[in-house]
Amino acid sequence: MYENLLPRFLSYVKTETRSNPKSSTIPSTQTQVAFAQVLKKELEELGLSEVVYHEKNGYVTATLPSNIDKVVRSIGFISHMDTADFNAVNVNPQIVKEYDGVSTISLDEAGNYTLNLKEFPQLKNYQGETLITTDGHTLLGADDKAGIAEIMTAMEILLAHPEIKHGKIRVAFGPDEEIGQGADHFDVADFAVDFAYTVDGGPLGELQYETFNAAEVNLTIQGKNVHPGTAKNTMINALQLAIDFHNELPADEVPEKTEGYEGFYHLCELNGTPEEATAQYIIRDHDKARFEARKAEILRIQEKLNAPFKEERIQVEMHDEYYNMGEIIKRDFSIIDLAEKAMLELNITPIIEPVRGGTDGSKISYMGIPTPNIFAGGENMHGRYEFVSLQTMEKAVDVLVKIVALNAQ
Repeated sequence: MYENLLPRFLSYVKTETRSNPKSSTIPSTQTQVAFAQVLKKELEELGLSEVVYHEKNGYVTATLPSNIDKVVRSIGFISHMDTADFNAVNVNPQIVKEYDGVSTISLDEAGNYTLNLKEFPQLKNYQGETLITTDGHTLLGADDKAGIAEIMTAMEILLAHPEIKHGKIRVAFGPDEEIGQGADHFDVADFAVDFAYTVDGGPLGELQYETFNAAEVNLTIQGKNVHPGTAKNTMINALQLAIDFHNELPADEVPEKTEGYEGFYHLCELNGTPEEATAQYIIRDHDKARFEARKAEILRIQEKLNAPFKEERIQVEMHDEYYNMGEIIKRDFSIIDLAEKAMLELNITPIIEPVRGGTDGSKISYMGIPTPNIFAGGENMHGRYEFVSLQTMEKAVDVLVKIVALNAQ
């Protein structure tokens, strides 16, 4: 039943589809366009209907029509095509069969990069399973090509087994999730489902319906540079102002010191000279009131540090990126109950916890389709230590099939 899952996944990850935040095109890279055409052809060959590549947004969508007479809610499954900001050229996946749960796995031939229990204790969870890893030089791309392979395989199974009753199913494979832009252009009206799931989570059992509220902050700081030997009472050091700004923020409210529902300020980039400096922050918090308070704190610091000067030295450009999809999904929790029931019937323990980040579902939920997130299996994503279990991928396929079967009841 899963015979095409691994070959399908290996084929996908060997195709380079990294997104580019500096691009002005949609999608941001032509490699994603090419990959979308490959997926379109595969969907057509499987036998899905209404297979379309949408040039305006880079999504591939398709339909598996209902095979029952009664009307039930329609479901969507969504995964993204692009990979993260790490080398993704010449991905060379390694297959470790029947992993013993304790041994160190050498990724590259020289043994410079390894998966070991000391650094990655979750390896013990995969005793006896087949792991797909990198060769130490690239990421793997399980985020989110595991999700695409799982959705594709689930559709293949449903087409081959018409005795599994289901309502209308829509699938979508989209671009530019890793740079936070793909879902901005998603056509909710065209997709036309009652609810959906992104298949873009991590380890077995993940079921996520809460994300951060997110904002980006860009500072432009104008200094006044003069010779340091005669600078007293004249120089205004833009870099020092940037440091002063950062030191006004709570020292412990940073990613490396927070977990769970704890929000943070994150300094992503700092550049400059005494004459001019720029800084970029992201703000994250699950709670909307705390999120708004964090944004207000940025403006308070700006006002405080500008006060001693006759002119505005620190300019702030701030915009919201996405919001906590839990605010939407809590209005109808049945879609979480459905996924949870599917996992429990498959003897999978659901892990319901907040996403410390965002998903395409964050935006799609606010656009009109409630879209929580289901595990796809990847671990250590976005880097050379990424891996995925074949057995977890198979269980993800099972969950998708079980969800549509339960929904049809």
